[in-house]
Amino acid sequence: MSVTRVVVIDDAASMPELLGSGDGVLREVERAFPAVDILVRGNRITLTGEESDVDAAATAVEELRDVLGAGVPLTPDVARESVRMLRSTPTAEAQGAPEERPAGVLSRSILSTRGRTIRPKTQGQASYVHAIETHTVTFGIGPAGTGKTYLAMAQAVAALQGKRVNRIVLTRPAVEAGERLGFLPGSLSEKIDPYLRPLYDALHDMVDPESIPKLMEAGTIEVAPLAYMRGRTLNDAFVILDEAQNTTREQMKMFLTRLGFGTTMVVTGDVTQVDLPGGTQSGLRSAAEILSGVEDIAFCHLGAQDVVRHRLVSDIITAYAESDENRAQTPRPTGQRRRFDREERP
Repeated sequence: MSVTRVVVIDDAASMPELLGSGDGVLREVERAFPAVDILVRGNRITLTGEESDVDAAATAVEELRDVLGAGVPLTPDVARESVRMLRSTPTAEAQGAPEERPAGVLSRSILSTRGRTIRPKTQGQASYVHAIETHTVTFGIGPAGTGKTYLAMAQAVAALQGKRVNRIVLTRPAVEAGERLGFLPGSLSEKIDPYLRPLYDALHDMVDPESIPKLMEAGTIEVAPLAYMRGRTLNDAFVILDEAQNTTREQMKMFLTRLGFGTTMVVTGDVTQVDLPGGTQSGLRSAAEILSGVEDIAFCHLGAQDVVRHRLVSDIITAYAESDENRAQTPRPTGQRRRFDREERP
C-alpha cells in the first residue's frame, strides 16, 4: 500500500546544505531508497512509496538533518555512511551492541587543527577511536584507506596538546617491498626516510609544519624505524607502530615490551599486505592470536565499509577479498604430481 509522508525542515535556510552541492546528498538518499519518490518544495520533503520504505527514507532524512545540526558538513559520503549505519542498527541491537545514531558518531570531534576538525567517518572508525581512548594498547587492523594511522595520529596530537603525554613516538618497520635498501641512494637515514614518509605526511596535516623541526629537535616528536626502539622504555608517551604486518613475531614482542607508565600504544596494519620473506610469520597475526582476551588490550577490525578514500577503493578491496577467497577454495595440482604423470606415460 502506497503512503505519503512529509518531512518539514524547520530551518529553511539549511535546505541547500541538507540537499548538498548539486543535490548530491539528496541523490544518495534516492539511490539508497529507489522505491521511494522524493519531492522537495521549499522546506518540505515529500516521500511516497511503500510504508516500510517511506519510514526508512524519512528516518534517513531526519538523521541527516540532525547530523547537519551537529555541525558536520553534509557530503554524499556522509549521507551514504549515515544510511548504512541506520540499516545496520537492528543487527547491532540483536548482537547486544548499544545503539548509536549517525549524528552521534559523525559529530564526534578528535582534533581541531589548521581550520578543520578531524572526526571518525564510520561506525567502525568511531569504535576504533573509543578503543584508543579507553585502552592502553589498541590494535587497528584493516585494509588501506580505513583511517587506521590517520586517526591514531590525530589522537596522539590531541593527547600531546592536552598534556596527557609528554611526547609522540612514531615508528615503522623498514621492510623491503620490492626494492632493496642497499640499492637506494644516500645515507642510512636517507634510505629509511621513504618508509617513514607516510607518518610525516599525516603529521604535517595536523601540526604546523614550521613547528615540527623544533618539536623533533626537542624530542617531543620522534619518527624512527622500529629497530631504534630496542632497549628503550617509553614513559608518558603516545606511541604508534604503523605497518605492523611487516614485523616479525620477535619484533612485535620487542615493541610491545617498550611500554612504560603513562603510555598509550596503537598498533596498525593490514594482514593482507605482508611483505615479509616467505615462511616468516607476521608479528601482527601472531599478536592477534596470542593477546586476544588480555585485559586493557583492544583489537579493532576495520573493513571495506570503513574506507574513507575514493569509493572505488572500497570496491577494489572487496573484489580482491572475494578473489582471494575463491582461489583458496580452488584445489591446485602440485608440480610434483605432474612430473609423476609424465613418468608414468609409456
